[in-house]
Amino acid sequence: MLEKITNTFSDIIRTVGGKSSISEKNIEDAVEQIKMALLEADVNLRVVRRFVNSTIEEAKGEKVLRSVDPGQQFVKIVYDKIVALLGDTKKDLQLKGPDTQSVILFLGLQGSGKTTSAAKLAARLQKEGRKPLLAACDLVRPAAVEQLSLLAEKIGVPLYKEDTKDAVRVAKNAKEYARKNGFDTLIVDTAGRLQVDEDMMAEIEKIKKTVSPDELILVADSMTGQNAVDIAKAFDERLGLTGVILTKFDSDARGGAALSLKSITGKPILFIGTGEKIEDFEPFHPERIASRILGMGDIVSLVEKAQETVDIEQAEKLQKRMANNEFSLEDMLEQLQQVKKMGSMESILQMMPGMAGQIDPSAMDTSGMKSQEAIILSMTRKERANHLIIGPSRRKRIARGSGTSVAEVNKLIKQFEKTRLMMKVAKNKGMQAKLMKGLGM
Repeated sequence: MLEKITNTFSDIIRTVGGKSSISEKNIEDAVEQIKMALLEADVNLRVVRRFVNSTIEEAKGEKVLRSVDPGQQFVKIVYDKIVALLGDTKKDLQLKGPDTQSVILFLGLQGSGKTTSAAKLAARLQKEGRKPLLAACDLVRPAAVEQLSLLAEKIGVPLYKEDTKDAVRVAKNAKEYARKNGFDTLIVDTAGRLQVDEDMMAEIEKIKKTVSPDELILVADSMTGQNAVDIAKAFDERLGLTGVILTKFDSDARGGAALSLKSITGKPILFIGTGEKIEDFEPFHPERIASRILGMGDIVSLVEKAQETVDIEQAEKLQKRMANNEFSLEDMLEQLQQVKKMGSMESILQMMPGMAGQIDPSAMDTSGMKSQEAIILSMTRKERANHLIIGPSRRKRIARGSGTSVAEVNKLIKQFEKTRLMMKVAKNKGMQAKLMKGLGM
């Protein structure tokens, strides 16, 4: 995610940020590097010029050159400018209260991830306590209705569909169905094309007029760079967008679309798609993305991701089991699965301060976790509860069942025993500390 621009910006920040004094020449050199990084990221030329001119003008003022820590002041200016490019502050969906119906109209080209994004948003709104209904109005792309049906079933959100080719009629009937059945949010998935064309625009105009949407959201592929901005501009001029969802953000190494969209179209980025799973869908926080771009990490998002994936009740039970020296292989399996839910190692590294660009995620051995999970899953419940019963014959069976070797099974059990021992030592040290404190020592 934004690897190329993050690496470049991180180097610039490290060079300038640590200087106790900087000159106009230092600033010009740094800004020139920033300019090249933005152009390489496929950021709109007009946006780059504005960014460069305003950064130089502010950075050359007395506030920076004569400050106690000019390097950090310069970094702060760059950070603020990037936040402004991305949209200043997080924008929320403008939906009506739960007692009134809200309509969200999804637009986009084929292959942008529109249908999947509609399902992801429906799942998110349902989690937040709303009652969404999906409407299948993409009647052009083969299997689009079937795809949305499968996604709707997977997330447990109802779907409205009809056996017809009249998308306007389906949208109208879906709105009425939603009203009669108490659905407070209707999400309409419309047809895309390989490129913007008159037929598509005309159909969406009719649907817009029929359902009177509160939100008209364009779904754009972030990997298409400036092309995504041009598409957003075309849709906005014809239909009037309220916001954008950028998909494939996890694969976008450059970031041109995200850095250009708000400045060129004036429309906010509302959400980003960060993977193929339903839960890989985040609100767009300009200040957090700016922090990632500058290599400063994003601890807030990392904590939120952890809170979403960790079951508090389960964590408390585990804590008690660890305190009582009852930690089992079943508990170890749960921990491995919790880490998996947080996403790819690459996305986690991006959020950790100072880690972006420092470690190549492809060089990290994540296969070890997969084989550990496979080994524990190949054990019986009795074996997971009591690792001491796992003798040589059982280890052979577990190795065969998990597609690993006996040596790997032995390694996992040794690692588990070492973890238990460390927990026991930590517990005893804690008890000793309490005893010492009670004796006034």
